[in-house]
Amino acid sequence: MSDEREDAPVRVLVYSDDLRTRAKVMTALGLRPHPDLPAFEYVECATEPVVIAAMDAGGFDLAVLDGETAPAGGMGIARQLKDEIFQCPPLLVLTGRAQDAWLATWSRADAVVPHPLDPLRLAEAVVALVRERLAGVRADR
Repeated sequence: MSDEREDAPVRVLVYSDDLRTRAKVMTALGLRPHPDLPAFEYVECATEPVVIAAMDAGGFDLAVLDGETAPAGGMGIARQLKDEIFQCPPLLVLTGRAQDAWLATWSRADAVVPHPLDPLRLAEAVVALVRERLAGVRADR
C-alpha cells in the first residue's frame, strides 16, 4: 500500500521581495528537481507577515528565504522560524555573497546558497534538504 505522503507534492515556500529572485529559484528547481522526489508545489511570499502566517499554518517541506530582502531579511526570518515553530521544516537562505555564509549560522539556516544563483548548487542543496525532511516524516509515521 502506498504511503499518502509519498504521493503528496513537496511544498516549498519561496520568500523574496524581488519577483525575479522568486522566479529564478522556481525556474532553477523546476517542477521536479530530482526523479526520486515527488513534484514540487511553490508558494511565493513577498513580505515577512505573509511568510510567518504561511509557516505558522504549516504544511511546508522547505522554505527558501532571500537574505537580501528588505526590510525583513531571510536570515532574521529564519532565526525567528527556528525559534517559534516546533519541528520547523528545513530553511535555505540565499546570501548576498559566498563570504556571507558564516552569517547564516546565526540564523540557524539548514543550508546556504549565494547570489548570483547557481541552479546546480541550489538544486543540490534543496534535494539534500528535502530528502532528509521526507525521510524524517516517513520515519515518524
